[in-house]
Amino acid sequence: MTSLKDKSILLIISGGIAAYKSLELIRLIRKSGGHVRCILTKGGAQFVTPLSIAALSEENVYDDLWSLKDETEMGHIRLSREADLIVVAPASANIIAQMAQGLTPDLATTTLLASDKPVLIAPAMNHKMWDHPATQANLATLKDRGVLSVGPDEGDMACGEHGMGRMSEPEAIFEAISDFFFKRPLKGLTALVTSGPTHEPLDPVRFIGNRSSGKQGHAIAAALAQAGAHVTLISGPVNQSAPAGVNLIKVQTAAQMLSACENALPADIAVCAAAVADWAPEQASTQKLKKREDESAPTIALKQNPDILKTLSNHKNRPQMVIGFAAETENLLENAAAKRTRKGCDWILANDVGTDGKTFGADENHVYLVSANGQDDWGLTSKTEIARKLTAQITGYFTDHEHKHAAE
Repeated sequence: MTSLKDKSILLIISGGIAAYKSLELIRLIRKSGGHVRCILTKGGAQFVTPLSIAALSEENVYDDLWSLKDETEMGHIRLSREADLIVVAPASANIIAQMAQGLTPDLATTTLLASDKPVLIAPAMNHKMWDHPATQANLATLKDRGVLSVGPDEGDMACGEHGMGRMSEPEAIFEAISDFFFKRPLKGLTALVTSGPTHEPLDPVRFIGNRSSGKQGHAIAAALAQAGAHVTLISGPVNQSAPAGVNLIKVQTAAQMLSACENALPADIAVCAAAVADWAPEQASTQKLKKREDESAPTIALKQNPDILKTLSNHKNRPQMVIGFAAETENLLENAAAKRTRKGCDWILANDVGTDGKTFGADENHVYLVSANGQDDWGLTSKTEIARKLTAQITGYFTDHEHKHAAE
């Protein structure tokens, strides 16, 4: 059995007959040397008792958000911070929906929302509930945020029906926990990812920016973190949630983004997915610019912003792998190849944004990986899948280099 010595796991047990399996999961974690604390929801308490959980975990069981004693001794903030991994097993359709929507009606969901740690869910529900579009949409949302999952399986259910939705067996969940700690290919590597737009202020209320949503950059940060990398995500103003297990640094301007990137060095990997404004006003007005009586537009002098991709590609602490993006409206592959050479980066992900701007904010993108070895068409696919493909390519690169060093 894999040793989980010195690993701390927070187990959330939600409602469902599969809650009884959580007792065996606790035993497996403890047998492997792991430390486990448990939160029991009101629904979960209909199937297993706090006494049985406490006996197996040798820890207090937490179940009340408003418990003065629990909040004084531990509290949802410490519960969310002191674990290396949060496991929700069983993860009912209800708690999955609450996680996706950011609802916090109880201690379990409040702890999840307050956490910056990786989360693994083991779904368990009736097969009709599993197949419902609402559940699948909620699962997709969690997946995009970097939440890991194991199962469910197909089988007989307590309701007498048969189908997909049966919670994975404790041994399978334990194996997924072990894989999280020990089978992540980028474990030990550090990565910085830039995401979203930059806003260059004209005055206190106006700015120069673009339509970047940050979806692609955030998806890449989540995928790299899932692969085990220690990720710093430097993001301009976006509405995206920070992926689980990622260190988020928020910035506004290109100068702030560059400063944050340099402060994050040294790093093994840099992915510059942000759509950085090329220019900024030479001098931002301290007061709101007013319309002129003659209706003439003000003249705004612009200065060129720092080139973050080029700076990182030629930095004294250059990451081993530097990857940029090229959003083009014409001559996509020619311009992307020229940009890769001009900037000095290793790879470019090129996408044609056209003239309608539909790529910005969309869930899908059509990209090409441009490298010294040529061009690879990844086709039209989701930004989450692009992030996974890029992470797989990065993993292959570092694996090949490890083998070369070992051979030498």
